[in-house]
Amino acid sequence: MNQSPTAEDLVASLVRLLTVQPDIGSAPESADPDHFTGDPQIGGVGRVFGGQVIAQALQAAQRSVPEEKVAHSLHAYFLRGGQEGPAIDYSIARDFDGRSFANRRVVASQNGTPILNLTASFQKPESGLEHQEFPMPDVTGPEELKSDMEQRQTFLDMIPNVTEDQRRMVLRPRPIEMRTVEPLHWMNKEPRQARTHTWVRTVAPLPDDPALHRAVIAYASDLTLLGNSILPHGLSMMREEVNVISLDHVVWYHSPARADDWLLHVTDSPWTGGGRGFNRGSLYTRDGTLVASIAQEGVVRRRIKRD
Repeated sequence: MNQSPTAEDLVASLVRLLTVQPDIGSAPESADPDHFTGDPQIGGVGRVFGGQVIAQALQAAQRSVPEEKVAHSLHAYFLRGGQEGPAIDYSIARDFDGRSFANRRVVASQNGTPILNLTASFQKPESGLEHQEFPMPDVTGPEELKSDMEQRQTFLDMIPNVTEDQRRMVLRPRPIEMRTVEPLHWMNKEPRQARTHTWVRTVAPLPDDPALHRAVIAYASDLTLLGNSILPHGLSMMREEVNVISLDHVVWYHSPARADDWLLHVTDSPWTGGGRGFNRGSLYTRDGTLVASIAQEGVVRRRIKRD
């Protein structure tokens, strides 16, 4: 009988997933400093999660920059859906290395076909003017909320004829725990405001590696954005009423943060139209510090049911 993985197992697997390996060619001494390989998720099925490709590409870029320069932003475009199974290759272009800033371009490819382009900018930390215009919203704390996994279980219990494969996919253990203040959007057919508040963190502690924490934040930032585009329309991806595909993704890092402490992701969608939806996110620590701003646009289309 297979045992469920522990929280530590899940996080260790995530760390391995986000640890890209240098392309060593025929021998370790011939490693190419601008080419890396990202391993596939163990047991992954279907399309590769976009947050995984973003995080691996960021990790590759971070490996090519001196440690004193820290990633402060990334801009990614999804070109094609990656497929689980084959490894992903990351090729780096060193476009700029200055005294304070550096810039890297990364192309993620699978079997020789590009699936994502990412540009990342790095800066030496420095002091300067500081302000934070918008405070963290006053919402229910994570200790008082049910986990999203518990909400998923409730949702599945309400659906007749759920297959074992569907149940296994929806309830599979995950390295990122989420606790959403509002009812999950696919549990309610009533239109509502395009805004969501979700607490996120890894299910077990991470190593003390700031670059890894930035990569995990990039990974988790792709979990709760695009769904806001369909909230005002009362539709659900889980009910197969709409098709959504990420087009691009942006993260601005403002302050250091640990991805294994609770972070509040405040997301909204100010506009949807023309088959696309635009979404924004603000990531706060428990003490109200804004640590990252996120934006994403994606394809949003009502699914046409055919007889």
